[in-house]
Order: sequence, then C-alpha cells, then structure tokens
Amino acid sequence: MNNMLPIRAVACVALGLSMMFESWGYMMPHQDPTDLLILVNKQNRAPAVPVALVKPDVTPTKPELSENIYMRPEAADALEDLFEGAAEAGLTLYATSGFRSYSTQKAIFERKLETMSEKAANASVAKPGYSEHQTGLAMDIEGETTRGTGLTEAFGESPEGIWVAENCHLYGFIIRYPQDKTAITGYIYEPWHIRYVGKEAAQEITDLGVTFEEYILMIRGDRIKTLQEEGNSHVAEETRE
Repeated sequence: MNNMLPIRAVACVALGLSMMFESWGYMMPHQDPTDLLILVNKQNRAPAVPVALVKPDVTPTKPELSENIYMRPEAADALEDLFEGAAEAGLTLYATSGFRSYSTQKAIFERKLETMSEKAANASVAKPGYSEHQTGLAMDIEGETTRGTGLTEAFGESPEGIWVAENCHLYGFIIRYPQDKTAITGYIYEPWHIRYVGKEAAQEITDLGVTFEEYILMIRGDRIKTLQEEGNSHVAEETRE
C-alpha cells in the first residue's frame, strides 16, 4: 500500500484542484447504504433504510446519554478498541452521540436555529437527512479533561483529543471534519466527531492528509465520471427527441 502513496498523492492533488473549481457540490450516484465508505454530506443524503445497531461497551459522557451511543456492529467493536487503547495510554474517553434518527437530527437542527442564523447552523449541524450520524458509523466523543464542557474545539487541544487525532486511524476512524477544511467538508472543525471507515481507508486518508471527500473522489472518480457522462448522454438524446 505504501508504494502506491506517491501516485495517489499526485492523483489526489489533481482531483482536489479540479473539485475546488466546482465548489465541492457533487453527488455520489447509487450509494450502497451498507458500504463503510458511504459519503454523507450536504449534497449526499444519509441512507433511508434501517441499519443494524448495537450499543458499544463504553462509558457515555452522562448516564442519561446511554441510549444515544448506538452504532453499526463493526464500528461499535472498533470504538471499544479505541477506548481501550486510550485507557492503555492513561487517558479516558466518553461517548456522547452515535446513531441519530431523522427526527432526532431534525430536533437538533431546529434548536440550533433558535440561537443562530441558518447559515451558522448549516456550518455546525447537518440538516435532517444529511447527517453522518444517521449512518451509524459516527460518534461524538469527549475526554476526561474537557468532560462536561460540551462538544467544543477545546477537545482537540486536550491530551485526549491529541491522542485521538494521532491514533484513531489505527482503529479504523478518522477525524471527519478537520481543521481549516470547511471549504471542502462544509462543516467547521470538529475534533470530537470521528467516523469509522475501516483500518485500510483510515490509514490511507491519514497518510495522504486528505479529507474524506477528497479520498472518495480519488478512489471512485472514474466511476463518478462515467455515470455523469452517461447521464449527460441521456439528456442529450432526450433533447434531440
């Protein structure tokens, strides 16, 4: 895999530049809701079909959040390993928010609108139907140092947040919304929001230093281009008729 990194890095730069000119407003066609690499963002909806969920054996930030930390089984297993790894390093992590239903996400978004403009809310919270939390592959986490202060950038500067940023890829997770990448991801820096993508993809994303959007385009760009060309061809045929 490492031998491929220079080639992939070059490809990623080229794709990244082309996408910046398109304002990152692209759609992923025909996504499989069970795919670990499903892309959910402002342009791509979360799967509407139910997913299998389990509760990981980890400690919630607060007892009353115990029912808020469900994940897909593979992600839950990996989260348990991540928390154990942190404990071995002398750090304590807590789970705050995992799977969210459409209605839960709708309530969260509407609460944000009560305290800020729609533009500001859109940069910090996904609209219902477009949240990664609806995949069952994401978890918001906190650490002992900042526990009780809420989900803020302070977590990223804490010992727990620094350890997670440096080690989460070893367990198959990435920091989904990195610092200074809002123009690509559409969201502010969220050091607390981790996304399970599997160990291989997490390692590659980390080695390349790219966002999930860039990575997906890099590995699936040819398929997207082909389907887009087919779609344009159909439109042209209908226009001629």
